[in-house]
Amino acid sequence: MAGSSSHHIRNICVFGGSSLGKEKEFLELANHLGQVLTERKIHLVYEGGSLGLMGGVSIAVFLGRSQVLGVVPKALAKGDIIGKTIGEELQVSTMSDRLNAMFNHVDAFIALPGGLGTLEEIFHISSWAQLHIHDKHIGLLNVNGFYDNMLSFLDQGVEQEFLTSLARQIIIFATTAEQLIDQLQSFIPVIDPSMSRINWSSKESR
Repeated sequence: MAGSSSHHIRNICVFGGSSLGKEKEFLELANHLGQVLTERKIHLVYEGGSLGLMGGVSIAVFLGRSQVLGVVPKALAKGDIIGKTIGEELQVSTMSDRLNAMFNHVDAFIALPGGLGTLEEIFHISSWAQLHIHDKHIGLLNVNGFYDNMLSFLDQGVEQEFLTSLARQIIIFATTAEQLIDQLQSFIPVIDPSMSRINWSSKESR
């Protein structure tokens, strides 16, 4: 599915944990990702706040003087639950509104290590891609093998015929920020012909 064609990324959404995780490499990777985004003049859209890996990547991008937009549900914006958002903050009503807003502002997605919220976002965006709702590229930063078991689970889904091989290739992965962004920019998605017949022209489709 990769090819020589280039997909220019101007704005990227990063999902990830609001915790730092057990291994120091997680935060190091988040900081380095922010630096690479700045070097490549890519703007960041993220879940807001200043905690955990999300804080690490957003602070690095902000210090590098690239644009940062944090999208925060109003309920989480109160009481300093997630810390102060880095850069510009867009407040929305619900979690679904947050995902929609982040989706509408970006060209691609990267997931750092994270918990249930990160997994929900990865699979939500990936299922939209499978249904041909969008063709934005999706990548995992698989530091220290964090996503190895999830990738094996997806392979098992193909083996047990709950997932097509084309759908499995929607999510790409790499162990370094540089490699992953290169892959996102050169990635050529192949749409399942059965999904290409679906008409999502209505705004109510997502």
